Amino acid sequence: MRHPHTIAVCTAAVLLACSCTSPGPASDASAAKPRVALVMKSLANEFFVTMAKGAEAHQLAHAGDYDLVVNGTKNESDLAQQVALVEQMIASGVQAVVIAPADSRALVPVLKRAQQAGIVVVNIDNKLDAATLTSAGLSIPFVGPDNREGARMVGDEVAKRLRPGDPVAILEGIPSAFNGQQRRLGFEDAMRAAGANVVSVQSGQWEQALAQTVASAMLREHPGLKAILASNDSMALGAAAAVRQAGKTGQVLIGGFDNISAIRELLADGRVLATADQHGDQLAVYGIEYALQILRDKKAPSDRKTPVDLITAASAASGKPAKGGS
Repeated sequence: MRHPHTIAVCTAAVLLACSCTSPGPASDASAAKPRVALVMKSLANEFFVTMAKGAEAHQLAHAGDYDLVVNGTKNESDLAQQVALVEQMIASGVQAVVIAPADSRALVPVLKRAQQAGIVVVNIDNKLDAATLTSAGLSIPFVGPDNREGARMVGDEVAKRLRPGDPVAILEGIPSAFNGQQRRLGFEDAMRAAGANVVSVQSGQWEQALAQTVASAMLREHPGLKAILASNDSMALGAAAAVRQAGKTGQVLIGGFDNISAIRELLADGRVLATADQHGDQLAVYGIEYALQILRDKKAPSDRKTPVDLITAASAASGKPAKGGS
């Protein structure tokens, strides 16, 4: 049974109409409850659907503590739509915004307007650019994993099956996104340590279909390619499809990041060697809990690191991570 306060999970058609309101006159208790807005990236991506479900479950379990508005964009790169969502949340009078920004710089101006309106802002998933925040005179806490460490763990696992000099490629996310940058660096750290040769780095924009096209081109350009490291699991799925179409399943190793449910069959049969679990079902929850703490304690916030774990076929089968990160 749903809590009587609406939890709005937006689709592309209604993104700009999302709101969270209480039916009938508000009681003193409900008026005192803060409203928290969760603003995500693409709701077409299973990772963010999982994030939304985790946030909804948390709110239902703490219905007396806060109300929740959940929304997201049509795709990973729709910056204008995400800015519009934040503007709507400011206008609707929420007390906190927990955001997974589509871009590490472009969202800073609208988040400054949110802070100027007295709204607590907490950054999750993709860290806002530190220099841009400083230039804007902002301090926004980041609650999330060490993406570089998570990618390095995946890269190290793939590297166990590589030889020095082996050619490998990286499918990065949106180049201006901090988490994409960090994951690329983590993969490069691992390949450098293994002596592997990174022959291509191209963006799949976090999207499966584009990643498949890019990976297919990589395989044609570098026929001896031994591994493709994808900065999220959607792109790893695209890479696996490209490898299959090229008739190279089992010859080209694939690593991913996120541990979405769609990747687990590929982990089990070896089409994907490893991924990193940043606990998407809890990532928004960490941010929501911190936002509520800031509202309650009125203390200056600081960054908080959350877990990231290495997942392999063996660890997925056992239900335990192969290796825990910081």
